[in-house]
Amino acid sequence: MSTGMIIIVIVIVAVVVVVAAALTLRSRGGVGGRDLKHRFGPEYDRAVTRHDGDTKAAERELAERVERHGSLREQPLETARREQFEARWAAAQERFVDSPREAVADADQLLGELATVRGFPDGAQYEEQLAALSVHHAPDVNGYRHVHSVARADDTRADTEELREAMVEARALFDSLIDGARTSSGTSHDRSHGKTSHKLSDRLPGKTARRSHDTSSDKQQTIKGG
Repeated sequence: MSTGMIIIVIVIVAVVVVVAAALTLRSRGGVGGRDLKHRFGPEYDRAVTRHDGDTKAAERELAERVERHGSLREQPLETARREQFEARWAAAQERFVDSPREAVADADQLLGELATVRGFPDGAQYEEQLAALSVHHAPDVNGYRHVHSVARADDTRADTEELREAMVEARALFDSLIDGARTSSGTSHDRSHGKTSHKLSDRLPGKTARRSHDTSSDKQQTIKGG
């Protein structure tokens, strides 16, 4: 074989290796910056902020999350088990009225248990569980981060409004995990049918509750006036 032919063969092999490497990276989840930003949404921005604006460092972290947890398959829930989780969440919201801090702790624990049952890393490994959730539930994962932070805080200075906001954010992830379990099990169920309302606006103190009180007062005045 001539020297020229050997060079051509070497070039062809090198090109094949480069193309194969590129295809391998794409098959692992498209770890380019644009793909990561699309996949993680606000979680991408939080990662960049956590790395003091270093997008490369943030993208390396997020790409590693996809590498570790991208192939995770969420497990379905039996109807009875799903309804148990929904009932426990409703109970936590009821408890918020009299014991907001304890209710937030209940919500934190409940999210950890639900995620574990759905196939995510055990709740005892919070950081790893959070990382896995961020890969599959990026839009809502910060609610878990918020409620966990408030629930585990050493001080008790968080006011009722902050606790309420943590519960509201956490509910988004709870809904995402529950709805995903419903879809995975191939069932369809009207969550409002025959159940106590789970809406935070119906259970937690806040602006909505005050509006309800004002409306009630107006009705009483109307009755008295009549």
